Amino acid sequence: MVNRFMLNETSYHGAGAIQEILTEVKARGFKKALIVTDKDLVKFQVVKKVTDLLDGAGYAYAIYDEVKANPSVEVVKKGVEAFKKAGADYLIAIGGGSPQDTGKAIGIIINNPEFSDVVSLEGVAPTKNKAVPMIAVATTAGTAAETTINYVITDEEKKRKFVCVDPHDIPVVAVVDPEMMSSMPKGLTASTGMDALTHAIEGYTTQAAWELADTLNLKAIELISRSLRAAVENDPKGREDMALGQYVTGMAFSNVGLGVVHGMAHPLGAFYGTPHGVANAVLLPYVMEFNKDYTGEKYREIARAMGVEGVDDMSQEEYRDAAINAVRKLSLDVNIPQNLGEIGVLKKDLPDLAKAAMADVCTGGNPRPCTEELVLGVYEKAF
Repeated sequence: MVNRFMLNETSYHGAGAIQEILTEVKARGFKKALIVTDKDLVKFQVVKKVTDLLDGAGYAYAIYDEVKANPSVEVVKKGVEAFKKAGADYLIAIGGGSPQDTGKAIGIIINNPEFSDVVSLEGVAPTKNKAVPMIAVATTAGTAAETTINYVITDEEKKRKFVCVDPHDIPVVAVVDPEMMSSMPKGLTASTGMDALTHAIEGYTTQAAWELADTLNLKAIELISRSLRAAVENDPKGREDMALGQYVTGMAFSNVGLGVVHGMAHPLGAFYGTPHGVANAVLLPYVMEFNKDYTGEKYREIARAMGVEGVDDMSQEEYRDAAINAVRKLSLDVNIPQNLGEIGVLKKDLPDLAKAAMADVCTGGNPRPCTEELVLGVYEKAF
């Protein structure tokens, strides 16, 4: 069997890494950027940290700050027009998953205009050309969108999210600077951190998992589980370790896929606007319980990576429960809601959510085969 692995051309890590944006702009001969971001990041002067660098070096840019959580088809279309109007030749996406995903879609459509309806990009679209070059600057430690070949767009008209998987969309440069994450509030730090843990656990247990990805995902589980609590308290070392951990699992899950936690989380975003990290965080322990008999010895290694002692002396049932309990404990410690009712999900919608989850591309990678009835059962248990 042949396994493909794709990564950014270049990535920069550590405090002050945003300085390297200038290095890359000069080396690549870029002329004018469209900065893709959201209004809050402009308001709280996070974007200014980058624009000050560009201004100081005399590099031109325009700003598109219309991105919202769970970015829509319309947001992408407006971004495409903004890129054309600006006369830009590259993108700088500043933010978490939403600006990064929007930037990827804009970049793909500019160089593959036959997909300008956006919705035709769903799944593995047959794009012919690489996206417009993008420098992806992460401001959250969760999605790892700066290093993945995936992006998610919301079709508001049909009340659904769709996943796009395209090797042509990976940012040419990723910038993972924990100082860009220091203004994240506690709740966002917690939910995006649990999103990263979900990526690592699902990537480790997905049907396409293999040794190279497993090595990265286990290290990510270790980094995230030991640093998330500190990151929530804005400890610099916690921030730095979380920034690295979420990127490490991004390298892996981008290449092996995910599972039904994401398959079930995406409809929550489409139906209710639930932040993606919150949806994943709530669902993760319930899905781990659902999957545990289909994971071999992997939960033992998850428990070990999360710091559980004595796993080699445990029975299979004990170490599987230990892994799930470690996830629940971390979730509780960072104040994640523990059921779907707490985050506004309506019981009457559960059958429709299950139907949507079965149509999601992530669900097919789940270690336990899923049916609509089984997925509905997980939603009901999580409710």
